[in-house]
Amino acid sequence: MAGMNFKSTQKWRSIIIWGILILSFIVVSVIYTNFSDKVEDIEFSYFYSQLMDGNIKKVDITDKEIIGEYFNTKQKFKTLIPYEDSDLIREMIKQGVEINVKSPGNFWTNVLPYLIPIMMFAFLWFILFRQMSAGQNKAFRFGKSKAKMVLLQKVTFNDVAGVVEAKEELKEVVDFLSHPGKYTRLGGKIPRGVILLGAPGTGKTLLAKSVAGEAKVPFFTIAGSDFVEMFVGVGASRVRDLFNKAKSNAPSIVFIDEIDAVGRHRGAGIGGGHDEREQTLNQLLVEMDGFDTNEGVIVMAATNRPDILDPALLRPGRFDRRIIVDSPDVRGREDIFKIHTRKIPIKDDVNYEILAKSTPGFVGADIANMVNEAALLAARKDKMKVEMEDFEEAKDKVIMGLARKSVVISEEERKISAYHELGHVLCAIYSEHVDPVHKVTVIPRGRALGVTQFLPVNDKHLYSKNYLMDQIVALLGGRAAEMLIFDSVTTGAGNDIKRATEIAHKMVCEWGMSNKVGAVMYADPNDSIFLGREINQRKEFSDETAKIIDDEIKKIIDISLNNAIDILKKHDKELHKLVSYLLIRETLDSNEIHKIIEGKELPPVKKNKNDKGNDPKKATEHKEQMTQKVESTEPKDPMAEKKRKGKKRNEKKENE
Repeated sequence: MAGMNFKSTQKWRSIIIWGILILSFIVVSVIYTNFSDKVEDIEFSYFYSQLMDGNIKKVDITDKEIIGEYFNTKQKFKTLIPYEDSDLIREMIKQGVEINVKSPGNFWTNVLPYLIPIMMFAFLWFILFRQMSAGQNKAFRFGKSKAKMVLLQKVTFNDVAGVVEAKEELKEVVDFLSHPGKYTRLGGKIPRGVILLGAPGTGKTLLAKSVAGEAKVPFFTIAGSDFVEMFVGVGASRVRDLFNKAKSNAPSIVFIDEIDAVGRHRGAGIGGGHDEREQTLNQLLVEMDGFDTNEGVIVMAATNRPDILDPALLRPGRFDRRIIVDSPDVRGREDIFKIHTRKIPIKDDVNYEILAKSTPGFVGADIANMVNEAALLAARKDKMKVEMEDFEEAKDKVIMGLARKSVVISEEERKISAYHELGHVLCAIYSEHVDPVHKVTVIPRGRALGVTQFLPVNDKHLYSKNYLMDQIVALLGGRAAEMLIFDSVTTGAGNDIKRATEIAHKMVCEWGMSNKVGAVMYADPNDSIFLGREINQRKEFSDETAKIIDDEIKKIIDISLNNAIDILKKHDKELHKLVSYLLIRETLDSNEIHKIIEGKELPPVKKNKNDKGNDPKKATEHKEQMTQKVESTEPKDPMAEKKRKGKKRNEKKENE
């Protein structure tokens, strides 16, 4: 309430100042209008002659001064009466002059009309100079904190899903502030700090907003980057000012978003211990747990880089609670979908369970983006409600990128892309431990000419060696298909090779899955990114060990590639049949893929009027043409080809 009273006082003060300014202009304009008419000084003899001629309309007599007005003009005049003359009054009455006698004014009535404008202009100058001086004094206000006090936050714990454990921890913090005696009666202490750790987009800031909405106490929020400025000592001063505000409004909560901007490991970089950021961090450490203990002030912070934070910042007594905000599981993703679709009209065919299962690895921000994309797609199609197909299209857009249907691709490139993607598909289907295939397409999306999408049955937390080996086989299935069908390779497997190499490298260097290298962890010598501790990374193994690591990684890749080639050789007929359908339909889902593998025929495609899929006869002819083209690229049997050429030569000799 103190913050609200302060804001209302500021508001009324501004209204009063502007009201005084407007009133001053009105008064000055009125006074100026009344005194702007020129009053002519005339001699008494001239006044008397005009009176005798009947030209005077009316007069105002004040003591020995006459101010009058002529008949024929509105010009005013002024003259002095030389002596008291009662005959003059009788003469004016005789001439029909309107006479108004006024009592002589005092000093203020005579001076005030001239003094008020001067006072008004002085007041205006005072306001002007005050504003100018306030602008100049901003240089001395750098030390003031930029924290915002949040009193009415609409977000509550009901708006947060997918992080059940984190919500329970924060509910306890809110309960600490509401009922401190409940916990202190047994000797417990209220935690001084709570830090939220998690990947970007998992909902750390949203959790802080929900705490602000649930806690009935002042909530101060500030970003870590707001502490540091170009002037020395500003950050430390802002930390002191922030905690002074929080203590004056205790019990209260201070939330520092992206605390890694100010809480990096001390002693890092070139600045050393005299770095401005380190002074700010030192002051923050003292405020959180120093000699002057802040009772009733809980500090919350959020970061996605806990590895670079200073150890003194994370010790108990400063941040007593470390809350991990992890990526949501299937149930959590389903709840997040329901929260983000509350205000969106949804059709009955939308299945949140399928959406949750088809978005593994998605965090809250990804799901919010996907729901928004689905709503925009439905609005673009003039739909009244968002349908399941809109969510599917939005998911493909988010995961695989925007469909580039305007890109002109040659028939040869489409064929290579189809074989490449279906190489992934067959290697995944006939590998025991790979996630099921969800969809395959040769429609260019993002920077890829084709995409294969997998759908995990369950969220995985541990990965076996067999799973990782089969994953590499599936990744190299595209390159294997190119080698087998076209006896050549393309650049389309670049990203697949990169991902396969990364998995193989981690298997050897981090997860101890190589018998020759053993259960030893070897850091990547090329991974020397400055994380706040050391600029250069020390090499932790010899050149001989590096060669062994390289040999083991290459061995895993070679074995996986050979396995992929063997799978495709064994199922080459299925590969050609799948390609013939994919080139016509451009996209195949898991059900269609399994039907084709089982030898079943798919119904004709229903597309636009000009599309061949509308006419079953044309669709069949087109399929036969594509099948002939595909068969022309099938690997030939060398002995059969030799017999065919020999037979052709014999027929030629007989004709001769």
